[in-house]
Amino acid sequence: MTNPTSSSPPPAPPAPVPAPGRSAQYDAFHAARARTGLVSRLYAEAMGEAYPAEVAASSSCDWPLLGLMTARLRMQPGRLLVDAGCGTGGIGLWLARALAVRLTGFDLSPVAVAQATERRPHFLGSGASRAMFRVAELEKTGLPGGCADAIVCVDALGRAADKGAAVCELGRVLAPGGRLVMTRSLRRGAEPSWEAQARTAGLVVEHVDERPAEPGGWERLYRLWAVHADELRRELGEVQAQSMLREAHEMLPTLPGRRAVLLTLRRPAAGPAGAATADRMPEPGRRPGDGPASGERTPQ
Repeated sequence: MTNPTSSSPPPAPPAPVPAPGRSAQYDAFHAARARTGLVSRLYAEAMGEAYPAEVAASSSCDWPLLGLMTARLRMQPGRLLVDAGCGTGGIGLWLARALAVRLTGFDLSPVAVAQATERRPHFLGSGASRAMFRVAELEKTGLPGGCADAIVCVDALGRAADKGAAVCELGRVLAPGGRLVMTRSLRRGAEPSWEAQARTAGLVVEHVDERPAEPGGWERLYRLWAVHADELRRELGEVQAQSMLREAHEMLPTLPGRRAVLLTLRRPAAGPAGAATADRMPEPGRRPGDGPASGERTPQ
C-alpha cells in the first residue's frame, strides 16, 4: 500500500500517448461544453435534484452514485485514489475532498485533462497539489503496478477498445486489499462478463449494486438533446451537435430493459484471487430462473 503520510501522488513514468485521432471526439465535446452552460443545464434538467452541479460530469454520476462510491471505497485519509477515465475531473476531485485522499486521474482527452487540472483549487484549495491529471488510456495507464489504494471508473469502460484488457490493467495498478469501483451496464439479452473479467485480472467481485434510475436519466437527457437541437447547433456548432444527436438516436432504443450497476472489485490482500460470492442487491423486474440480463455500451 502507498504511504498514507505522503502529500502528493507518487511519480509515474510518462503515459503512452494515445493513438492519433482516438481522443478527437472527446476533445471536441469538452472544448465545446466549456464555451456554454447549455450542456450542464440539460444534464441538470434531466437529473433534477439528483444532479451534483459542482461535479458537472458528462456521465450518469448523480448524488446517489457519489454516496455509494464513497461507502464502497472504504478509503483511509492520505491514501491514493485513481480516477480512470476522469474526464474533466469532477468525480475524482469531489471524492478526494470528501475522503481526504490523494488523487491521480487520467483520461484519453488532453482537453479534459487540462480542464481537470485547472479545477483542482476549486475542490482542494491550497491542497491542490495532492491531485494530478495525465493523458493515458484505460488499457495503457503508464502507472506503477500496485500504486493505487483504490480506483474509480465511471462510464469510461465503454470507451476501451478491449474491456477485458482495461480491467486487467486497472487490476495491475491496484494494491493488494484495494478496491476498483466501476459502473457497468448491460442491454437486454446480454450475458454479464464482469465476473470472468475480474478473475482474469486477479480480482474478486465484492458487491454488485443495482442502479435502477440510470436508464431513465439517460432517456430524459437524450430527449432533451432532441428538443433543444437548434440550441445545441447554435451553442456548440453543427459538428458537435450532430454527434450528440446521433448518439441520442442510436442509444434511445437500447434503454428499455437496460441494467446498470455499480460493481466493486477487490484485489485480495494475500494469495491468488479465489471464488467469491458477490453481495448483490435485487435487480428490479427479474426473478430467479430468468434468462440473461442484457450488451454493454456507455453513453456520452
